[in-house]
Amino acid sequence: MAEVKKQKKMPRKKATKRQKMDWFAAYVFIAPVTIGLFAFYIWPFFQNLWFSFNDVNKFNVSHFVGLENYKNILTDMTIWRSFGNTLKYVVITVPVGLFFSIVLAALLNAGIKGKSLYRTLYFLPSVTMSAAVAMVWKWVFNEQMGILNSFIKKLGGTGHNWLTDPHTALYMIMIVGLWMSVGYNMIILLAGIQGISKSYYEAAAIDGATAIDQFFHITMPMLTPSIFFVTITSIIGGFQVFDTIYMMIGKTNPAYDSVQTIAMLFYRNAFDYGYKGYAAAISILIFAAIMVVTIIQMVGQKKWVNYD
Repeated sequence: MAEVKKQKKMPRKKATKRQKMDWFAAYVFIAPVTIGLFAFYIWPFFQNLWFSFNDVNKFNVSHFVGLENYKNILTDMTIWRSFGNTLKYVVITVPVGLFFSIVLAALLNAGIKGKSLYRTLYFLPSVTMSAAVAMVWKWVFNEQMGILNSFIKKLGGTGHNWLTDPHTALYMIMIVGLWMSVGYNMIILLAGIQGISKSYYEAAAIDGATAIDQFFHITMPMLTPSIFFVTITSIIGGFQVFDTIYMMIGKTNPAYDSVQTIAMLFYRNAFDYGYKGYAAAISILIFAAIMVVTIIQMVGQKKWVNYD
């Protein structure tokens, strides 16, 4: 029986000077992003997580309280009312916004005149400052001199106090949120539509498929990756909605409790009341909710998202 010769380990080649210079250059290029991620994302997250187990006052003086903040969350009805407002906002705005985004993307993909102008007009709200958008829409919904009420009165109506009525205030915020987000999502979906090969449509046309059949049997299935991305980002954005509500609904507004989201409650506890430890626990709740929803979507997308 022949003896098996043991293979000798090949000596590792020393890096050349050129390779070392390339490695150094690579580390230099990724250093700003790495430092930025650590300084502004990773470290603050873990610091915030630690704060959630402490009672932190306005001067950042803290003492460890364990799970006390989380226990208070379970019995705080303001938390759950704000969380309910947030869920309501997400459940309504995400599907409605997705529907309008798909419709606009499909229409602007057609061969119509001036579609570049329309794309720009629809996208402009997405790049406009939230404060400016909120101020304009606050004026539109103003019960005394707003455009909406003026139009209703000209038609013989009496108008309505849209932003101070607890039953309508949140829906007005939803309209503003949709107006700001539909254009951005439309661009993403439009790019997805334009990435679909024309050969599918040509083959379907030869088989006698109508434009509607092509849309539901080719465009929609092939667009599911873009729809999945837009859905995830829209849900995350919905859970974090803050700026438009903060600018449009004042703290003395009688409808404030009906529109207060979980992100707004976090802000008030952290900066108005100075309960930074409790606010940190609320932010962890937001993070956990987004994480759970995202995991569910990531698992469920295997059944309906087509990557072929």
